[in-house]
Parts: sequence; structure tokens; C-alpha cells
Amino acid sequence: MLGPGTSNRKREFLTDNWCICTMPPGGVQDPALAEKFSWISIVEAAPAAAALRALKQWSINDPPRQFDAQDWWYRTVFDAPDAKAGEDTVLGFDGLATIAKVWLNKKLLLTSSNMFISHQCDVSNVLQDKDNELLIHFNALDDQLAKNRQKPRWRAPMVAHQQLRWIRTTLLGRTPGWSPPAAVVGPWRGVWLERQGQPDVKNIVLEISVDGTLGIVKCQLQLSTKNRQAIDFVDLRIERRGQAYVQRLDCSAGTNLVTGELRLNNVDLWWPHTHGEASLYSASLKIGMANLVEKTVIDIGAVGFRTITLDTTDENFSLSVNGVAVFCRGAVWTPLDPVTLRSAPEECHAAIVQVRAAGMNMLRVAGTMVYEEDHFYASCDEQGILVWQDLMFANMDYPGTDTEFMTSVVTEVRQQVCRLQSRACLAMLCGNSEVEQQAAMWGASREFWRSDLFEKTLAQLCSEHAAGTPYWPSSAHGGSFPHQANAGTSSYYGVGAYLRPLDDARRANVKFATECLAFANIPEPTVIGRMPGGFATRVHHPRWKERSPRDLGAGWDFDDVRDHYLDAVFGAEPLKLRYSDHERYLTLSRMVTGEVMAASFAEWRRAASPCQGAMVLFLRDLWAGAGWGLIDDAGAPKACFHYLKRVLQPVTVLLSDEGINGLFMHVINERGEDQQLELELTAWRNGDVRVASGKKVLTVPARSTQSVPSLDLFDHFIDLSHAYRFGPMTTDAVVATLKNSQGKQLARAFHFPGGLGIQLEPDIGLSARATMVNSTTAELTVQTKRFARGVYFDMPGFQAEDEYFHLPPESEAKIILKGTAIRPFVGFVQAVNSIKSARVDLSPSVVVGQNLEGTK
Repeated sequence: MLGPGTSNRKREFLTDNWCICTMPPGGVQDPALAEKFSWISIVEAAPAAAALRALKQWSINDPPRQFDAQDWWYRTVFDAPDAKAGEDTVLGFDGLATIAKVWLNKKLLLTSSNMFISHQCDVSNVLQDKDNELLIHFNALDDQLAKNRQKPRWRAPMVAHQQLRWIRTTLLGRTPGWSPPAAVVGPWRGVWLERQGQPDVKNIVLEISVDGTLGIVKCQLQLSTKNRQAIDFVDLRIERRGQAYVQRLDCSAGTNLVTGELRLNNVDLWWPHTHGEASLYSASLKIGMANLVEKTVIDIGAVGFRTITLDTTDENFSLSVNGVAVFCRGAVWTPLDPVTLRSAPEECHAAIVQVRAAGMNMLRVAGTMVYEEDHFYASCDEQGILVWQDLMFANMDYPGTDTEFMTSVVTEVRQQVCRLQSRACLAMLCGNSEVEQQAAMWGASREFWRSDLFEKTLAQLCSEHAAGTPYWPSSAHGGSFPHQANAGTSSYYGVGAYLRPLDDARRANVKFATECLAFANIPEPTVIGRMPGGFATRVHHPRWKERSPRDLGAGWDFDDVRDHYLDAVFGAEPLKLRYSDHERYLTLSRMVTGEVMAASFAEWRRAASPCQGAMVLFLRDLWAGAGWGLIDDAGAPKACFHYLKRVLQPVTVLLSDEGINGLFMHVINERGEDQQLELELTAWRNGDVRVASGKKVLTVPARSTQSVPSLDLFDHFIDLSHAYRFGPMTTDAVVATLKNSQGKQLARAFHFPGGLGIQLEPDIGLSARATMVNSTTAELTVQTKRFARGVYFDMPGFQAEDEYFHLPPESEAKIILKGTAIRPFVGFVQAVNSIKSARVDLSPSVVVGQNLEGTK
């Protein structure tokens, strides 16, 4: 893959002068008739839905439009680029969705039936100096689905049409239960012209490996010149922090293949950010040709040195980086724009930075989505985020014996794996998402659960082109049935859709959850205001339900799942609460999914847990609503994001109730250095009565977890978990606080022996003050006299770095608020166990909040 800085290739994206036209399916097929079409000028080359959205002729909030039911034509006219002697001109298509034909100046260039395959066509002999006409015709996908083909051996309920299994396209926009109705049709990745100079460099492959402290880069490329110009030399250069390593490659006469190996002593290793520095080196090639003073420099991009190994002994599933087992946690990635399936590099980078801040160290690109753009993987490389990469297959019974289908699949996978194989972030290649599980759960015979497509063909392709990356056949794989949680990998929804109690997170002995903990997570009020119906929309309204995730044909949705845990965890009867106080219902519903997720991850991160990874479904919503995302569609955190951020940090403390053995504190240190820490435990009763308090100083070795019995901090017995039930509860709230050697608070964990039921009090003594840090940042200090539960904010124009947290009596929390611009406003700090809230008048000067009546 050539990097962005290649000097012998001048790429120009065709972004202007595009038109679009829609036709009845199976209508006009002759490009010669294009002059008679009713063309509409569009802003840029983009899928049909995106093009119409830019013209304000369609919106994701409009009634669903069947983009797959029509033929779509695209047209642009352009002048040929100025080319020097010896330069060829290539026309490239990075992605065409999906059944497409392309003509240039009425000459058929290519046909395509796979949106995941890129195409390059030498058009040097087709181009005119002026007014080149490019036409692309996309056939109606519905026509393809209507063809008489063999029926599948099982059904995939999430897709509306089972014969999508024959079509190499994304399921996004075609899964009515959870994705917006914006099926992608058209050029969904770049269309470009490129002048390719001399020498012509193709198929650059870097294989990165580590042997002890030695970094090894094997380089292979194809290089050719016209008129048999001699290649003087090809140098591979690897550089970091001003130190460069150069190796001259072998370009023996008589062959186009250039190879070589560069070795670096005492190499800086790449780590996931939770475990160390994500060290990257820049890589480039310099090519010298005889009789030419100017050298060709090609930027290959950044490379990282690390090893990835997979341990599956005894039905476990554990990934190690550089020989260190890593607890992989994060979420399933979704495209930032569900209409274009693309993102601007800076927007994508900001999203990955947000992932890192949450303590996550892995993202899964699921087989229901699309292969992401290069800048996504570059940001993951830079930020130290591992990537679990599914190949784009999900749930369905794919025709692995069909020759035409398999030819397309092999091309697709070879292209994508070769593109990604040198990425430091690439931790796992997975054949599919839930194909085995879907076959088993639908009742197909065991012989059909696995197929040669995923067990052999794709495994072999990945082994050939990404030998250093483990391959796994399916996201749910292992055990006596594919979704068995205590063997291999699984989609774990015991806590969640299957309505199991919270202790199932431990009882199930989850080994590695490739997806889990899906709830209809309610966003903040501003997002509800962007939903159809606006702020007045209630959770039972049809417009709300249109965006509540569900399995097609099921008699329940994920609002119902959330409601189940609202009752089970908080003891709040959803129907009565929603009937009497809808706003409080929303607030507690926001919190409960966070409580459930945090409790599950606290179980899985214990030293005694067999779990080695879990990823929540999804990271981000696809549109405004109560979706699966931890983050709303605009990138703002939901309550559950804040809960997870607190339990996923690399240095933290967690609490678990071990029955009659008492409460245990689990102190985690994933960093590469020993940590000198202070552990404090306090017990409270009746909101402000301190029952007990103890401290302990401990040294936690690098990349280890220590489990500390709570009574180690006391010189007397106290029933902190109310396990023995000798009379009334001794305490109703226990707080574990972790501080570093300088006394800075690193983490807090809470346990409520009597459960999480919330009783409203008239006034808990909540107060707040705010100071401006700069024109877009404020620091908010929150204090409370009595125990504060679920502290959250109403701060117009600002986003809190932490929210929905508990605050012990006579304590304070300092929270950073980020905004777009400074402007005075009145905000409120609220707690779910207090009727009164604290008001904050924010202005450029310091202001002090006052206590006043609230509504929650």
C-alpha cells in the first residue's frame, strides 16, 4: 500500500461536477441515452441517500425510502490532468455499492458486484484532453434479491431479506431492527485520477516482527520502469525521535521484485495504551535511478513493533501483547455517519481519543459494518487501541461453494488483509460475526454450523497475508455450542437480553465476550429533542419505538430489557414510574444500564475471573434515540459511558461481595511500573453517619491485580456486606478510595449492602461552584453534606468529563466542563436521591452555587 506522501504518484479526487439520476429498476441500461436523463446536480460523489441529504431532498428523519428499489446513475465530466512523458493515468474507485457498471467516454471500463473491492483502471488510452464523461450505473439491489436462488439452511432474523447472503454489501441500512433506513447505493469511497510516474512502485508489503529486543522489518515491493531505465538503489528507512535506520534493498537486475530486511536493536515496543506507550516509527522508501539527480521518496506510513499471540488452551481465549496477557475491553465500532459510512480524519481521531480516555483498549469492527478507512486504523495505531477485525460476513448462510461468489470473496479478503496486515493495532482477524451462533440458534444441524469458507478458505488467506495476526473463525466460537460463554468467544447477553440476574456475569464464567451488554441506552435530553417529535416524545410513542433496537419478529425490544433491570436493580416499577414521573423514569433509566455494565466489568476484571475480554454493543449510536451506543450519534457520552470509564481505567479499584467471606477490594495496575498506592475504605449509615474507616498502603507490581479482603483494613470484625444478618444492617454504603503516593485520588468504588434502591430526600446539602479555566473550559466543584447518589448536571452548552457518579458525605468532586464558547448561563447540579438541587451561575468570573428546589 502506497502512503500519502508518494512523490511519483499524483492523485486527484474527482469531487466536483457530479450529477445523479434515479430510474425504475431494470430500466434504461444504455449509457448512450444518458444525455436524455433528468440529471440533478449534487455536491459531491456520495451514496444516493447522502447526495439527496446534502440537497435537503431527504433526511434520516423522513419516512423510510427504499434506495435498493431503484436504479441509480451517476455522471461527471472532467478534463484530463497534465501528464508528463512516461506517466500513465489510472482511474480508481475505492468502493462502489454495489452492482455497478462504469463507462468512460462510452467505453465500458469495469463491472463490479462487491462494494468492498477497490478497482484501478489504466485509462491513458481512453482519456481525452477535455470533457471526459464518466458514467456509473448501479442496479436496483431488490432486483438481485428477487432472483431465484437456493434457499438458506437457516434464517437470520435481523435482516429483512435472506438472499442478501449472495450480495457482497453491508447490512447497515438493511437491518430494520437497529440501523437507519439509509441503504448505501452509489460511490461510497473515493473516485480518483492518478498520474503514475517512473519508477512505478506497486504492492508494497511490510512484515513487522519482534525477536526479543530486536525489531525486524521485511520489505517486498514490485518496481518497474519504462525504456529499461536502470534502478540505482532502493533504500528502506525507519525513523523514530530523530534516530534513523536505513537498509539498502535487493533490486537484482532482470526482476521487478525488490526485497530486503532491516533490523533494529533495542526497539521501542508498541503497547496498547493501558499497558505502555504506543511507540510508532515512520517508514519510507528512497529510490534512485541512473542518470537522474532527483530521488523518489515514498512515505509508507507508521509502523509499530509488537507481538500478538492467542492462547486457547482449555477452552480459554486470551490475547497477549509482547508476551503480556491483556484484558481487552471496549466496544463494537460503528461508522460515524450511517449514511455515507465515512468520517473526516479529524472527527475519527477525536472519537478514538474518546475511546482511549474511557480506559478502553480494543474496538471491534463487526461483520455487520464495513471495513474502515485508513485513518481509523492510523488513529488506533497512534492511540494504542487494539482492533478486532471481522471480515464482512454476519449471521447468514453464505454460498461458499458458488464459484462466482467465492472469486469475489477471495479478491475482497486479499485486498483488505493486505491493506491492514502491517498495522500495529490489528490484534485479531475474525471470519464472521455470529454465523455459527445463528445457525445453531435457528435449529440447523450441527454439521452446518461451521463451513469451509471460514474454517479453511479465509483462514488460509489470512495466514498467507497476515501471518503475525491470529485468526478466529467466528465471533461466537467454541464449546459444545457456539455461544457457550465459558468456552472460546461468545456474544454474551445473559445479563441483558436474556434477563439473567447480575450474578450471571460471574456464574456464566465468560471467557471472552466479543459483544455484550446491549441495552436501549437513553441519551441526554438534547438528543431526545432531535428525535422525531422532539422533547415531547415519550418512550411508549411509536416515533420513539421506531428507533428502539429489536430483533425482527420478536415480541419485545431493548427498552423492555432496560425496564427489567430498572425494576431488578433499583426496585422501581417501570410502568408506574413512567406513568407518574416520566422525567425521573428517564433519569433512573439512564443510570441503571450504567450500573449493570459497571457491575459486570467489575466481575470480569477480578484476578480470579476467567474472563479476558469484553466489548459492549455499540460504542456509538447510528441515529438520535435510545440505541445500543455508549455515546450518542453526535459523540456525546451517555450515563453508561461514564460508568464504564470509571471501571475500565488501567489503575483502579473495584469491589465485590464474596458472600460470607465479606467484601473484597481488587486493586488493578496494568501499567509497566510498580505502583505505590493507598487504599481507604469507609462505611456509612443513614446518609451521613461514618460507621468505620480504615487505610492500607500497598505496592502493586506492574501488570498485576491484588485482591484485598476489606477486613484487612480494620482491627475488629464488621459485617460490611450484611452477609451474616445479625440484626439490622451495620452500614448501607461502603466506599473504597484509591490514591497514589502523592495523595491524589485515582478511583472510587461503591457497594450498597441493602441494594441500589433509591429513596428521595428533601435536601442532602448539595452545593456547587464553577470557575472558568479558559474560553471553552470550566471547572465545577461539587460538594455534599450527605451521601449523594447519581450526581448529574444540566449545563447548557457544556459537556462534563464525568457525570452520574456517587459522592460520599462531606466530600467534593472537581469536574471539567468543556464547551464550544464561553457565555453566561444558569446550570444545575442534581442528585437522584435529592429533591433539592444546586444552582450554578456561570460567568467569566468565579461564582458560587446556591441550594434550591429541583425537580428530580
